[in-house]
Amino acid sequence: MIVSVASGKGGTGKTTVATSLALFLEEIYDGKIHFLDCDVEEPNAHIFLKPQIIKRTPFGIPIPEVDFTKCNFCGKCGEVCAYHAIIVVKENVLVFPELCHGCGGCSLLCPQNAIVEKEREIGILEQGFSGRIKFLHGKLNIGEPMASPLIRFVKEVIKTNDANDITIIDVPPGTSCPVVEAVKGSDFTILVTEPTPFGLNDLKLAVETLRKLKIPFGVVVNCAGTGDMGVTEYCGEEEIPLIAEIPYDRNIAVLYSYGVSMLKEGNKYRNIFKRIWEYLMTQEHRSTRHKSTRKEW
Repeated sequence: MIVSVASGKGGTGKTTVATSLALFLEEIYDGKIHFLDCDVEEPNAHIFLKPQIIKRTPFGIPIPEVDFTKCNFCGKCGEVCAYHAIIVVKENVLVFPELCHGCGGCSLLCPQNAIVEKEREIGILEQGFSGRIKFLHGKLNIGEPMASPLIRFVKEVIKTNDANDITIIDVPPGTSCPVVEAVKGSDFTILVTEPTPFGLNDLKLAVETLRKLKIPFGVVVNCAGTGDMGVTEYCGEEEIPLIAEIPYDRNIAVLYSYGVSMLKEGNKYRNIFKRIWEYLMTQEHRSTRHKSTRKEW
């Protein structure tokens, strides 16, 4: 089962929920648990899980390099590039590496075979273990504008998972391309929000995104008891499952500042994550029955 934890905006407690769920599952689940921090621009799940990193793998994307002894400046490369990462200006070819998505179209369609691809490192993948939890996160190099290729690289591990494995994905905040890349392929997405007008506004954007992607989702309200009832009313009107509410507690903030999970606060919060897990299991069983029915068809 692949569970992504997302939020329409930053600062709602998304990583706190994702890491606490992983630590709760480590206590009660016998199978393999994988944690993927796909918030590659600012990964911070390691602060709470404190993994021992055992492997580091540089990651790069292919960037065009022009052989001017073959190039006749026909401009085909610029015509095929949707991102304007390569253009022909008089008798010169300009390449803009930061705009290149590494699709290889320019080299494939160059009539003179004048373009080769050279890898440019944009980040790193780190792997390790936090107790029984297999931990992976990507770190995008400072100044790099494209997170999606590195997110895809981090998620490669999912392809080798067994059916009984549990994978938790910490998704970047917002609703942009990196978010779509991170949640893609999830069996269920937990949307973490806060009971404020800002939280509601960005929750609506996240809901619209997941509905377009046809990914089942539910909401966890963090800092419940503050703000207003807008999120609760919206979930009721839209028939969105409100899976759990995490009450505002100063002690959680203190634990957070030390990089400690709220589970350390006791059974009060452990029971919240038990309810979240029980809800996820009902979704998994429903999904399994649906897949079984489709096979019979």
